[in-house]
Amino acid sequence: MYSDILVPTDGSASMEQVLEHTIDIADGRDVTVHALYVVDDRAFLSMDDEMQDEVLENLRTEGEEATSVVRDTLEQEGIEVSTAIQRGKPADRIVSYVADADIDLITMGTQADKYEKNMLGSTAQKVVTKSSVPVLTVDISESD
Repeated sequence: MYSDILVPTDGSASMEQVLEHTIDIADGRDVTVHALYVVDDRAFLSMDDEMQDEVLENLRTEGEEATSVVRDTLEQEGIEVSTAIQRGKPADRIVSYVADADIDLITMGTQADKYEKNMLGSTAQKVVTKSSVPVLTVDISESD
């Protein structure tokens, strides 16, 4: 049923909970898990070019570390992993990646307490609303 699973990551420690669910779904199946980190460039578009380049490089490094953690964790469980770093609005890039990589399922974290207070700003809410595939959301609000 699921041959390609997308795990968007922000590199936080709470991703461990999301990965536990992902491993449970992928265990014993012929599955590729795609770890995606999105550099949200909206926050620094008003900076000068030199400062933008520095911030972008720092975020790219953060993305490499975040996707490496996902890759290492899943490969220890014998799960095939593909990693990617993209730039843009997180929810839009996640939904685009689903179509581009023929993803069957998304597993991602959500901070339920913040979600209820700020539904319009929730990346998970936007992904759930826009996704053409099932989305498993894992409450990570108690973790951080």
